[in-house]
Amino acid sequence: MFTGIIKDVGTVSDIKKKQETFELSVKLHQLSSADMNLGNSIAINGTCLTVIEKLTNGFKVEAMPETFRRTNLGNLEINDHVDIEPALGASDKLDGHFVLGHVDTTMALVDKQTDQNSSVLTFKVPEEYCKYIVEKGSVAIDGVSLTVSSVGDDTFQVSLIPFTLEHTVLGKLKINQTANLEVDILGKYILDSKVGGYDYAK
Repeated sequence: MFTGIIKDVGTVSDIKKKQETFELSVKLHQLSSADMNLGNSIAINGTCLTVIEKLTNGFKVEAMPETFRRTNLGNLEINDHVDIEPALGASDKLDGHFVLGHVDTTMALVDKQTDQNSSVLTFKVPEEYCKYIVEKGSVAIDGVSLTVSSVGDDTFQVSLIPFTLEHTVLGKLKINQTANLEVDILGKYILDSKVGGYDYAK
């Protein structure tokens, strides 16, 4: 379980790919590898992965084909930056929103505008996920908990303050570049389930 509050922006230090699987080594800058234990869950760009090796100043994870196909991690190159969030501790404050680290899909950034002290990012969403995006609802983009500011037919917008731009990978996202999307799990349960005999998806 995560909250979408990024604790570090790591640097990819090594990639070993084999077809649709890969091992990814990440160098930490703010967090300490001393706090990374084998078997720990950690979110990289919003993707929940397992620490398989501790490195001097970082850690290594392994990704399976499902991760390769569903996320943007397969596009990473050495020296790319990635958002890092360790799993939520039982005594931690619940900032952001409930993020599982189960990326639903990738989406493209199609527009980026400045609105006084904020940057407004517009993303194009695959049609099957549009129903989960609601104005003022929560989404996780590359692991960052954000509030939807407006919704179009197949797009939505989020507004980012300078702090978020500086302390996450979203500040360097370019037009047509892909980002990971995890929609709000509460919305998925409501829309994809029949509660009390009522089909909320209708």
